[in-house]
Amino acid sequence: MSEFFTLSVLVATFASAMRLATPYLLAALGETVGQRSGVLNLGVDGVMLLGAFFAYWTVLETDSRLLGVAVGLGVGLTMGAVYATVTLVFKAEQGISGIGIYLFGLGMSELLFLKQVGTPRGIPSFDDIKIPLLGDIPHIGDMFFNHSLLVYLAVLLVPALTLIVNRTTLGLNIRAVGESPEAADSLGVSVYRTRAVAMLIGNALAGLAGAALTIELGTFQNNLTNGIGFIAVALVYFGAWRPVGVLAGSLLYGLITATVTQWKTLGIVTGATASLTTMAPAVLTVIALAIIARRAADQPAALTVPFSRDG
Repeated sequence: MSEFFTLSVLVATFASAMRLATPYLLAALGETVGQRSGVLNLGVDGVMLLGAFFAYWTVLETDSRLLGVAVGLGVGLTMGAVYATVTLVFKAEQGISGIGIYLFGLGMSELLFLKQVGTPRGIPSFDDIKIPLLGDIPHIGDMFFNHSLLVYLAVLLVPALTLIVNRTTLGLNIRAVGESPEAADSLGVSVYRTRAVAMLIGNALAGLAGAALTIELGTFQNNLTNGIGFIAVALVYFGAWRPVGVLAGSLLYGLITATVTQWKTLGIVTGATASLTTMAPAVLTVIALAIIARRAADQPAALTVPFSRDG
């Protein structure tokens, strides 16, 4: 165990945690926006899978990582439009609709991968970008200021979304329809349009999370996300529906995952013990869900509650 607490290993672990936290953070930030408007999306994982496959396939065909990111965003927007139509126009139950989106994304991504690619092939990842001056700080620079473009983007989205939700008209409307859609409607706020916009933002970030995951890994495989989307939903509750709280939860999750990986690499845990430590991130998710009961007061009052002007 002592070799884990050497400075070089700890720096590498924290740096890895930042990279591992990125897809969780992007997906959870998107889900935060959606839930603040009163919409729960259990299909995040399916949207991530579709975003991941199409981003991977785009990079494979064009060798353009930026185009792959754009395609991932586009896939997320498309699925957001689908989910908004299903839940807002046809008024389908949110939980069931979300699971349907997840199953669709899981099955379609596997089918497309089998038909279009077949055998996994590698794609280029984004190069690390060292932030001037900050990146030169010993050890701290390697941990926090020497990462890829998508890591920086995910972190910058935290203050950006905090500003949008708390300081803009759109953010005020999103919070209003998430707390009392009837009151918001009486004041002239379009509940359907506001929720649709929130769902488009949320699913776009889920698609981006999938693109970030596959480009960072440099490959794609069936069920690549392995439940990241569902963990992202739990992180929204863990973060009390606030971007900063979601960031803290994502970094904690990334740190635990990176620590377990380092322990395996160093041979600190082997055999059955290694299998048990692999469960650590899942245990964290259970703990996060257990915290929900203590934070019930923070939950948007109209979360999962459908709205109808006809009453």
